[in-house]
Amino acid sequence: MVFNLDEDLEEDRIWRENIKPLLTKVKEIPSNVLTICNYGFTEMFNNVLDHSEAKTVVVVVNCTQLNIELKICDNGIGIFNKIKKELSLVDYREALLELSKGKLTTDPENHSGEGIFFTSRMFDHFSMLSDNLYFDHDFDGDDWLIENKIKETKGTLVTLLINSESARNIQDVFDKYSNEDYDFSKTHVPVLLSSYIEDDLVSRSQAKRLLARFEKFKEVFLDFKGINYIGQAFADEIFRVFKKNHPEVEIIWINTNEEVEHMINRALSKKDDKQIKLKFED
Repeated sequence: MVFNLDEDLEEDRIWRENIKPLLTKVKEIPSNVLTICNYGFTEMFNNVLDHSEAKTVVVVVNCTQLNIELKICDNGIGIFNKIKKELSLVDYREALLELSKGKLTTDPENHSGEGIFFTSRMFDHFSMLSDNLYFDHDFDGDDWLIENKIKETKGTLVTLLINSESARNIQDVFDKYSNEDYDFSKTHVPVLLSSYIEDDLVSRSQAKRLLARFEKFKEVFLDFKGINYIGQAFADEIFRVFKKNHPEVEIIWINTNEEVEHMINRALSKKDDKQIKLKFED
C-alpha cells in the first residue's frame, strides 16, 4: 500500500481501515497480539507523518499462520539524520544510541519520545534501516545489532515482526519500565551501542556520551553484554562522578565479565560513601 503524505492522513484510521482487516482476514489474531500490532504500527506511522518530511510512505503487511510482519518505508530525511541534525550530534551511530535510551524527541511539545523505545521491546524482532546504518533488536535474548551499510538508504525502513500466537502482553512491557506512578522511569541501555562510536571504551568523553540524559530516569540498567573491557576513566566517570552529581539516579549494571566487573568495583571503591549496588548475572 502506498500513501501520499500530502493527503490528510491519520495513523489510527489507516490501522482501522487498511491494516487490521488484512491481519484478521488470514486468521483470528489473539487480542494481546492485535493490541501490540496496533500500538507499534500507529507509533511508527505517526513518526512518518510528523517527523520524516517524506512525500510517500509504503506499508507492507505479511500475515501467515506463524508470524505477523509489518513494514513501514518512507522516502524522507531519515530518522538518524533527523536526530543528528536536531541535536547536533557527531554521527548517525550517536543518534541511535540516544534513540535507544528512550524519552528522545525532536518535538517535545507534541511527543514524549517513548514510541520507538517501547515498540522495539514489544515485538519479537524490530529493525530500522536508514542512511547507512542498520539496527535491529531481538526480544529473545535481548540481542542488539548495528551494522554500517556501504550504500546510504534514503528515508527510513522499519520492520516489526511478532509470532501470531505470542503470549506477550503490552501492559507487561510498559510495567517493566515504569514505577508505581506509571511514570516511564526506567531504561535499559546496551553499552554495546556506544562502542560503535569509537573502538575501546576508555575515555571520559565516551562515558559522558553514554550518560547523556540519564538524569531523566530513576533507574538505568547498563547492559555490558558484548563488552570485554572498559578503561579506568570510563568507569570512574559513570560509577563515581555521575553518581556523585546525580544521587537520585540508580545505575544497575548487568552482564559484565570479570574484567569489566573489576573496573567497576575499582571506581566504586573510590567513593567516600560506598553503597551496595545490585548486580544481575546473565
